[in-house]
Amino acid sequence: MKICVFGAGAIGGLMAAKMAAAESAEVTIIARGPHLAAMQKNGLKLISEGQETIVYPRCVATAEEAGVQDAVIVTLKAHSLAGAAKQMQPLLGPETSIVSAVNGIPWWYFHKIGGQYEGRRVESVDAGGEVSALLAPERAIGCIVYPAADVPEPGVIEHTYGDRFTLGEPSGERTPRVEAVAKALVAAGFKAPVRPKIRDEIWVKLWGNLAFNPISALTVNTLDQLTGDPGQREVARNMMLEAQAIGEALGVRFAIDVDKRIAGAAEVGAHRTSMLQDLERGRPMEIEALLGVIVEFAELTGLPAPTCRTVLALVRARARAAGL
Repeated sequence: MKICVFGAGAIGGLMAAKMAAAESAEVTIIARGPHLAAMQKNGLKLISEGQETIVYPRCVATAEEAGVQDAVIVTLKAHSLAGAAKQMQPLLGPETSIVSAVNGIPWWYFHKIGGQYEGRRVESVDAGGEVSALLAPERAIGCIVYPAADVPEPGVIEHTYGDRFTLGEPSGERTPRVEAVAKALVAAGFKAPVRPKIRDEIWVKLWGNLAFNPISALTVNTLDQLTGDPGQREVARNMMLEAQAIGEALGVRFAIDVDKRIAGAAEVGAHRTSMLQDLERGRPMEIEALLGVIVEFAELTGLPAPTCRTVLALVRARARAAGL
């Protein structure tokens, strides 16, 4: 199976390195800059559980060099997707699937959802249909990312924790294409369960991110500080309860309660959320895919979300003040 990892930063690099090491797929990495140069010269180094592994997957700068793939794993930030979609076109043949390992609500969310919202566009991540026009929702396979990894230097991936990538078709079907991707990931040493209700899992991860990420960017607190402070914890909890009501109105079922979800975040410890890391490194934050979309869905369902609206306004202002 030919699999291309598009945007091989920390998570994409982790997936590519382990699939290449296990030879579970014919892996191509599309990257750029010093990261690409280092991989082409020295291979891709993976540091995981105290062990170092160097692999030599095909590493290229453009989709034209990579050619048509069976599957493309996209590990970009949601706000980068519109620009990247144009660059991805040479990867896409008639049967190419796109595994969207992207945080937040994906552009394909209302594809095959059924009911009154079928086929709607998610403006927060697909403004004017720019993404879906180039990456047809019919190609999409959902993927929730649970591992944590970083790029300490070009060409090097440091895997911190986690080994699960949950997969699912928007329709809930168990298709040959999703099973093929799962097989490649499992053979590489990951857990890759295929779930019939992938949106439920998207929301459980988003549930924490929509609150903890923006609050951490506003307070510069790590997860243990945020969840340990009664005031911040209450704000996060209120945001999560507002979001839960919205998700349930869209047909989502939450398998755990809000306090258990918060407790799970607290157990992670002194973790700097991705939004806080982006702020500190001067990179655009994933505001719209994680929180802007909640306010969009509040308007869609006619439900109130006062705490989410307030925090959204504040974190947008924080991003503008930082020039991001």
